[in-house]
Amino acid sequence: MMNISDVEILLVEDNPNDAELTLRALKKNNLANKIHLVKDGAEALDYIFAAGAYAGRNVGNKPKVIFLDLKLPKVDGLEVLQKIKTDDRTRTIPIVVLTSSHEERDLVESYKFGVNSYIVKPVDFDKFIQAVAQLGMYWMLLNKQPL
Repeated sequence: MMNISDVEILLVEDNPNDAELTLRALKKNNLANKIHLVKDGAEALDYIFAAGAYAGRNVGNKPKVIFLDLKLPKVDGLEVLQKIKTDDRTRTIPIVVLTSSHEERDLVESYKFGVNSYIVKPVDFDKFIQAVAQLGMYWMLLNKQPL
């Protein structure tokens, strides 16, 4: 069992099929050893801000990247994005919106709130796997960020 503090990728995804595909793509590229899946916006915020079930977690142990779906139960993905990007403790965490939404409003709002990247999930299975693998490689291996 991984220490909850060692998470490098926080995956916020309520669709079990999309979550499984994302995990499979990351595993295939050896990027899934330190990934944590949460299934709604409220759990994502609890994890990031060490509240609720994650109250013992150190807020200073930030993931290297958050893959965030927008259409989430409990707390909407845009609200999760806004709360993370407006808090001094968490605003430097890169957030990649990984969504099925083609709505212009979602794209505009995401960038307004400080998203680092906005990716529309490809419908095609192989393209989805390839997109997630490329995202993982970039954010985990190539991107440099402040400590």
